[in-house]
Amino acid sequence: MILQVSGRTDIVAYYTNWFIERLRAGYCFVRNPIYPTIVYRYDLRPQAIDAIIFCSKNYTPILKYMPKLLSSYNIVCHYTITAFEEDIEPNVPSIDVSIETLIKLSRLIGKERVIWRFDPILFTKKYSASYIIEKFAYILEKIAPYIQRIIFSFVEEYAKVKRNMPELITLSKEDKNALAKELSRLAKKHGIILQTCGTTEDYKSFGILPSGCTTPQILYEATKQSFQKKKGTPKRIGCTCLPTRDIGAYNTCPHACKYCYANLTPSSSIKTIQQHDVHSPIFLGKLLDSDTIKEEPSLTFLDKRMTLFDL
Repeated sequence: MILQVSGRTDIVAYYTNWFIERLRAGYCFVRNPIYPTIVYRYDLRPQAIDAIIFCSKNYTPILKYMPKLLSSYNIVCHYTITAFEEDIEPNVPSIDVSIETLIKLSRLIGKERVIWRFDPILFTKKYSASYIIEKFAYILEKIAPYIQRIIFSFVEEYAKVKRNMPELITLSKEDKNALAKELSRLAKKHGIILQTCGTTEDYKSFGILPSGCTTPQILYEATKQSFQKKKGTPKRIGCTCLPTRDIGAYNTCPHACKYCYANLTPSSSIKTIQQHDVHSPIFLGKLLDSDTIKEEPSLTFLDKRMTLFDL
């Protein structure tokens, strides 16, 4: 099983203590977001986990645990640092603070395991193409020695995103091509791989690799372990990732980013997160008598298994 931590919320930034407690217990429960009376039990012991894919905008809370985690788990860290400020990302650390944390993380676990995510890219009157390119170049100059790959995407204009961001300016095909071309030029300058995420648009002519952020190739580069090619259910149009199991819950991220896909509104998590209990085996709320518990099969994509450890 490939564990995702998490695409539904930022577990690393806000819920690391819960996550570590669940690893120590060796299991957790995850409520089906579509059919909430169905609850899955995930085996979190190292021999059941092929890899842990971390996704976060702030790795500070988990840094002290990384050496022990790395001793028994295959780890890949997606670190999101965008061009935006507090008006769009009110509770995200500043760019410079995020850069410092990424460097610390890379030194702890190795740059092959750290992927910089520069997404989503979006336009407003304040955040123009030149502004975004300038910030991209600034961040890249600082972190290039500490990463090997960059993943970017353009904002998906879902109804809730447009509602939460009325200032959003729709990107044209020409806008996207111009940006992609310049990002590619800057990435090549530093010898960094650049690729898209969750899109069917083709930028191969600019030297940009297609979508797929959890692929056998990426996992091999990070872990030096061979992963089998298996198709999963795409999370977004254009997604070619291996199947993963997410242990988070929607509408629980306090970052309150205006463009967020996982929160209903930027402030909607305030009430929801009151249901979180750091000692509960399920991320949000409690198990109910009406719940149907299902054991999630520990399907492996690895050719070799791993060993146990004790946090």
